[in-house]
Amino acid sequence: MSGFLFVVPPLTGHINPAVGVAARLTAHGHRVAWACADPALVRRLAGTDAEVFPCAGPVPGAPDAVRPPDLRGAEALRFLWEWYLLPLADAMAPGVTAAVAAVRPDVVVADQQAFAGALVAERLRLPWATSATTSAEFSGAYDGLPKVADWLRQRLTALRARVGDPAGTADPRFSPHLLLAFSTPELIGPQAPLAPHVHYVGPSLAGRPAGPGFPWQWLDHGRAKVLVTLGTANADAGGRFLAESLAALRDRADRIQAVIADPAGTLPAAADDKDVLIVSSVPQLPLLERMDAVVCHAGHNTVCEALWHGVPLVVAPIRDDQPVVAGQVVDSGAGLRVRFGRVTAARLGEALDTVLHDSAHRAAAARIRAAFRAAGGAQAAAAHLERMAAESR
Repeated sequence: MSGFLFVVPPLTGHINPAVGVAARLTAHGHRVAWACADPALVRRLAGTDAEVFPCAGPVPGAPDAVRPPDLRGAEALRFLWEWYLLPLADAMAPGVTAAVAAVRPDVVVADQQAFAGALVAERLRLPWATSATTSAEFSGAYDGLPKVADWLRQRLTALRARVGDPAGTADPRFSPHLLLAFSTPELIGPQAPLAPHVHYVGPSLAGRPAGPGFPWQWLDHGRAKVLVTLGTANADAGGRFLAESLAALRDRADRIQAVIADPAGTLPAAADDKDVLIVSSVPQLPLLERMDAVVCHAGHNTVCEALWHGVPLVVAPIRDDQPVVAGQVVDSGAGLRVRFGRVTAARLGEALDTVLHDSAHRAAAARIRAAFRAAGGAQAAAAHLERMAAESR
């Protein structure tokens, strides 16, 4: 039996891919523990019996971690690093150190945005792997932005001096030992780095806790079905976009039935609406099995889950890694991109019509689906970690 410590930020999209891997390791008899600033979130996603060591740190939505909804581009990136990721690493480091002392793991699995996991492991001379829950940062996200890349390197060097080994050299976002990328080159494109320690395992999908009952009988098998979602972290910015989406879908109600995820309650909902179902949350994985297209923010998890099911997309990136992921979708042929802040119902409707009726987009989505399913997912990721643990003894 080996021991694994997953160090994750309190972000659903970063925890969910690790959940399936952790479940595989647990099923194989290994000890799996977690370190996170939001233990309740880990237990909600990984199960109530998950062993979680609490860490300090800002939790999204809390008063000390609220991002202004209108931030975009470089301003949003600067906020993400200076007001969230770097303070999170500083705050988590003591908790991660305590978790290592308690678990004595053979391998630390550090999410690429939970820098404390990598730096503490490096300082304590422990093998560590990167859980890359988005491919943006190692697929040319900062190409052509040398000043931004240098600024990030300086911040990480200062962070290492505070919580890691000052003599260390590895970028805490990219383990030199094992990097598990939850995507494949078929989506990422030619920028996907190739190295013996980089393994593309595709999406890690696992059963998720059931939410409130979804009215499956509502779905009309005679019409194309579309899901509109902006993920779990964009409710504060999505009102206008969802309203334009609703208008585009109403114009196509004779041939399209839609489900809109509206966690902030910005849209009027009618209990007897047969064309558009507006709900606060959706059972996304089983719902995607029944969808013909997805309109989303180009969040990495949502994109990969849609393409796992061979569903083409209309993507409207908002911030962070989303523009890079949106570019991957377009370049792969699996969807179209619209402008989040300026899209109209007419333009969105045109894009939706195209991905629904142009066979090239569905063929590209099917190609990526096949690559994802061949990559091995959680099972492959767990096997790589088991080999790493065995070699470290």
